[in-house]
Amino acid sequence: MVKFRCEEGLDYGGVAREWLYLLSHEMLNPQYGLFQYSREDNYTLQINPDSSINPEHLSYFHFVGRIIGIAIFHGHYIDGGFTTPFYKMLLNKPITLEDIEGVDPELHRSLTYILENKLEKDIIDTTFAVEQSSFGVLKLHELKTGGQNIQLTEDNKKEYVKLYVTYRFMRGIEQQFLALQKGLTEVVPGTLLKPFDEREIELIISGIGTIDIEDWKHNTRLKHCASDMPVVKWFWEIIEQNYSQEMRLSCYNLLLEVLEFLFKVLKHFKGQLEQLGLVCLPYT
Repeated sequence: MVKFRCEEGLDYGGVAREWLYLLSHEMLNPQYGLFQYSREDNYTLQINPDSSINPEHLSYFHFVGRIIGIAIFHGHYIDGGFTTPFYKMLLNKPITLEDIEGVDPELHRSLTYILENKLEKDIIDTTFAVEQSSFGVLKLHELKTGGQNIQLTEDNKKEYVKLYVTYRFMRGIEQQFLALQKGLTEVVPGTLLKPFDEREIELIISGIGTIDIEDWKHNTRLKHCASDMPVVKWFWEIIEQNYSQEMRLSCYNLLLEVLEFLFKVLKHFKGQLEQLGLVCLPYT
């Protein structure tokens, strides 16, 4: 049960949902250094390999994992979405070249070119080692033992691409991810996640980023009201206005909380209101 200090409210789900939303909004904020956006024009999140600048970062990732587990357990969403490879990692599924396209299109094109074209000698001068920048310092990371002395060739290019893809998503985040995964599985055992694929896990944790209004209408079941009632018409008119997807989702969540509160109040005072002849709705 969640209660906000100096605020009245009964936690029938809405208060806990708001608390998890606010908490996740802060803990996933890239400004705190635990996570970063996958690229400048994409706001999906990935673990920041430089999070170790905070000496307590592993404790924080353990905490983040627990919060995600609590959200899953109670059927709430967190305020943030991760990359597809992150969800696959949660399910212990291998990451493929296709997974990298939405996160790093330039690298995807480069690796695809290597696979689809014959590598001639002296054209691509690359070894099994990658340079990475950490706080302005270039460091050399070997994709395999002795990688800086192994030349990329036609014979070993498949191995190179596989190792590079793994490196791209696991670079410097092994300990952080394990801490997060441990926190998650302490609340939701990994065996309960196995039936899902990465897309379904994304829906469970973060919900959907876009809303199909027509599909929403088609699958809405009305209770204690009809589709021609003014309040129902007003609702769809508001939703169909030119709001952003984020605004639509916020409006929807707010409406749910308001309706939940009103029905709780009406149910609580049902007897008194019926005596006054003010309420004639069936209650469940």
